[in-house]
Amino acid sequence: MYQIYKTSPDRQLEQIEEFTPGCWINMIAPKEEEIQYVSQELDIPLDFMKDALDDEERSRIEKEDDNVLIIVDYPYTTHDESGFPIYETIPIGLIITPKCFITVSLKETPILNIFESNKIREFYTFKKTRFALQILSVISSYYLRYLKQINKKMNEVERELHDSMKNKELYAFLALEKSLVYFTTSLKPNKVVLDKIMRFNYLKMYDEDKDLLEDVIIENTQASEMAETYSSILSRMMNAFSSIISNNLNIVMKFLTSVTIVLSIPTMVASFFGMNVNIPFQHSTHAFLITLAFAGGFASVTAFIFWKKRYF
Repeated sequence: MYQIYKTSPDRQLEQIEEFTPGCWINMIAPKEEEIQYVSQELDIPLDFMKDALDDEERSRIEKEDDNVLIIVDYPYTTHDESGFPIYETIPIGLIITPKCFITVSLKETPILNIFESNKIREFYTFKKTRFALQILSVISSYYLRYLKQINKKMNEVERELHDSMKNKELYAFLALEKSLVYFTTSLKPNKVVLDKIMRFNYLKMYDEDKDLLEDVIIENTQASEMAETYSSILSRMMNAFSSIISNNLNIVMKFLTSVTIVLSIPTMVASFFGMNVNIPFQHSTHAFLITLAFAGGFASVTAFIFWKKRYF
């Protein structure tokens, strides 16, 4: 589907029905006939829209005639089977034509919903270069927002892991590490695209636009460094906690083995005195107590030795 918006003369965003100069066309998982129609009406290469709908497409900037295509990855949240949040990335295409501005994505995103609700200051659909830079700025801010959430989740899982030492928390760490890998591999190509916009004349920019682009580059660089730092910390934490869990398992197994040995001594003594042969004290009235004393004495001595060796 697609929707068409345009900034009205009183600076309000309105939804319209026809393609007009200065409008914004927001395409979300469009059908093939919709892609064909928009391509023919606005004279846009089909590949511009189809490439943006490929979830494996790499970030890049491309210019053909007077049309400019910018593809970058933006973050979004999903959940695994246990309900734990996972952060992934997906491409979004920004197509700047002499007449219109077009966004193409596979999913509906809160990044564009902000523009649809007209919550961005100095946002006008006819200022296409500024519009593209504003979208890139919001994408960078969402990376930073989600990275802060990942850091918060890391701290929460770490506290739970201190208490429980179960595999569930390690699985949560794996999910966070997967999210950070997605972020790292998406932010680096995004930075390349931003640098190309700054260095080459893909877009006509005024001084205010250049300042905004510089801010976007700074935020993207900050997000990339944060993702790499968190990924390194998380990897080391997982290794450390894996070692701790393994060590705790060894301690438990050593304790259980020691208890098993101590408990087997009374059984062994009782087995000797239960044989159908002549045995010491068999005619004594205190034979049972003597047997218990032997069993308890041997077990106590063994337990004391294990305790001195810190097996308990």
